[in-house]
Amino acid sequence: MDYLKTVIPSQLVADRGSNLVVINPGSANIRIGLASQDVPLNIPHFIARYTNQRPKFNLQDQMLNSQVTTAQHMEREKAYDTIASLLKIPFLDEEVANNSFPRKIGRADGYNPQSGKSVAFQWANVYEQDADSSLALGTSRSKVITGESVEKHEGTGAEEICSGNRKFRGHIFGEEALRISPTEPYCLSRPIRRGHFNISQHYPLQQVLEDMHAIWDWILIEKLHIPHSERNMYSAVLVLPETFDNREIKEMLSIALRDLRFSSAVVHQEGLAAVFGNGLSTACIVNMGAQVTSVVCIEDGVALPNTEKTLPFGGEDISRCLLWTQRHHQTWPQVRTDMLTKPIDLLMLNRLKESYCGIKEGELDAVAVVHSYEDGMPAGSHKTRLTALNVPPMGLFYPTLLVPDIYPPPPRSWFHDYENMLEDTLHMEYSRRPDMPDGLFPGISVGYPMWESYPVFSSKPKKEEKVGLAEAITNSILSTGRIDLQRKLFCSIQLIGGVALTAGVISAVEERVLHAIPSNEAIDTVEVLQSRTNPTFVSWKGGAILGVLDFGRDAWIYREDWIHNGIHFRSGRKYKDSYYVQAQATCYINS
Repeated sequence: MDYLKTVIPSQLVADRGSNLVVINPGSANIRIGLASQDVPLNIPHFIARYTNQRPKFNLQDQMLNSQVTTAQHMEREKAYDTIASLLKIPFLDEEVANNSFPRKIGRADGYNPQSGKSVAFQWANVYEQDADSSLALGTSRSKVITGESVEKHEGTGAEEICSGNRKFRGHIFGEEALRISPTEPYCLSRPIRRGHFNISQHYPLQQVLEDMHAIWDWILIEKLHIPHSERNMYSAVLVLPETFDNREIKEMLSIALRDLRFSSAVVHQEGLAAVFGNGLSTACIVNMGAQVTSVVCIEDGVALPNTEKTLPFGGEDISRCLLWTQRHHQTWPQVRTDMLTKPIDLLMLNRLKESYCGIKEGELDAVAVVHSYEDGMPAGSHKTRLTALNVPPMGLFYPTLLVPDIYPPPPRSWFHDYENMLEDTLHMEYSRRPDMPDGLFPGISVGYPMWESYPVFSSKPKKEEKVGLAEAITNSILSTGRIDLQRKLFCSIQLIGGVALTAGVISAVEERVLHAIPSNEAIDTVEVLQSRTNPTFVSWKGGAILGVLDFGRDAWIYREDWIHNGIHFRSGRKYKDSYYVQAQATCYINS
């Protein structure tokens, strides 16, 4: 069994992975690369488009509500004091008496060491650059990055405007899009928010899909060097989070097959792929991403849908909590820092969190350099002592500390799809209005009534849980209902996603989960398994392994079939996502 797990997949990856592109999109980053590669590219899932609209929006998400209510503020302070008691640190407003003795400082500098963590981010160069103007650009405008390569998107067709002899770039992608000054004529968009398409009154579905297509196409051309003319030689493996609804899955399949022109594609869910990525067969997968944390149990290579839990917080919320904590303790410099409206501040706070935050008892402080980014000016540096650095990550267990930003999601009726990819609905009596165009969604004001006209049937639940991480893990495992499986799962917890890199999180999960198990349950051991690879890339790696194995060929969707037929009821062939192939996965896992 071990031989099969470790040797055969690596041989298959080397032999067959060179024409498989594995795509694992998330709310903040997209992990993408050839299956034959050891690690994928990890690129912020953002696009900034040039705009000449007035008034100008810097962000597509203009309706974000980041205002904390009085009740939320009280709950946040209460959660802080609860955490402080557990960590044996002063309460939120507790002062050391007269500062009569030196505070015991835990050394955090060694936690998750990051190279260049004190180097400031630079404003992005928003101009096209050519040989004649590059020298002038580098000397005439302070915010242009000297020597930085300018990434161009082939065939964007976007409107561009000249400023003197300079021309604005039509599109800017990835991290560079986050480093655009708010004074520049660009609007930043993120196609996915909180584990779903980021649809709103100002960001209709069609624009979300166009942005996602543009980002993915840019990566394929500029980073993986796969031009349109060669796409028919490649297949795509979509490794998708459990949070996505049926309609969202189908739209991403259309992007891969119709728009990006892959010859074929297959869908695998993230939790199942994570099991393969670490060579396991049974585990409780805890995926801690930037904006969503999800839990799902896998038994013998088969996901158990009733165990799925979704928590609406992640690493970005920990970064925001870090800022709130420092401001409350008055350790943050007197500078304008706003990670919602000034994305370059989000990059800085994420880096500070990754470099210095951890979970451990006792006071955890560190001397760090905080950067201020004023419009069009070079970054300012401020050396300061950050405090209570072990509090923000504990928000995973006490989510009222995090107070996630409130953003109105699209009405759930939009996701009640008349063609359900996840369940077998072949025997349902179901009619489709003949006057309804396929794949159309003009916008929030007129789009939703289209889908409300269809009968509604129950599909996989996507309910968000209002509990902390330990309770979510415990409830997920106990919902399996079998003591032998429960014991195995409690000793086979796997942490994946970027937040899993937080120092001390493994022991914290073990301790808090054990504490959350009801006393009447005959379970006394909890163990988090060490990941064999970087937790950020486990699901991507599992998708690469699943993609090269032969057992799933029946689940592959071919471009011509999808474009001309899609999914039809009572047809000879019905495409399904990874729930269909999970049973087939056992022929590899159990062989």
